[in-house]
Amino acid sequence: MQVIEGVKIKKLIKHSDDRGFFSELVRDDEHLLERFGQASWSKSYPGVIKAFHYHEKQDDLWFFPTGHAQVVLHDLREESATKGETDVYYMGEDNPMLLLIPKGVAHGYRVLGETPLTIIYFTTMSYNPDQPDEKRIPWNDDTIGFDWQTAHR
Repeated sequence: MQVIEGVKIKKLIKHSDDRGFFSELVRDDEHLLERFGQASWSKSYPGVIKAFHYHEKQDDLWFFPTGHAQVVLHDLREESATKGETDVYYMGEDNPMLLLIPKGVAHGYRVLGETPLTIIYFTTMSYNPDQPDEKRIPWNDDTIGFDWQTAHR
């Protein structure tokens, strides 16, 4: 898997017993986020594609506690050694991890399977409705050129 410069993943460890499980998501001593801005929670239904957007000022840290996602990143940063590269991550309840998405990296996801997907994400800045740091790119943008269809093998 190609790794876009500045993208970090953290595999999560589940501590399970007969009562259920416990897992730490993010800690301040891991330095995944340069600062904390906001935590948000969203749900998407099967087949939905939410893509693409990027930020100029904030980093995102994504976690999918339920459901399954195909996450696509595309590096738009002029100064990056991985400019123009695209990465794909498969995340969700069967592959629990955190994904740090740096500012300037376009990102989006597709819900996989037959159940809804839940995302919890942390950002380094709070959302400002008067000056939103949300730059949109169509999900089927030719310059990114990502094929969202499942390849049947």
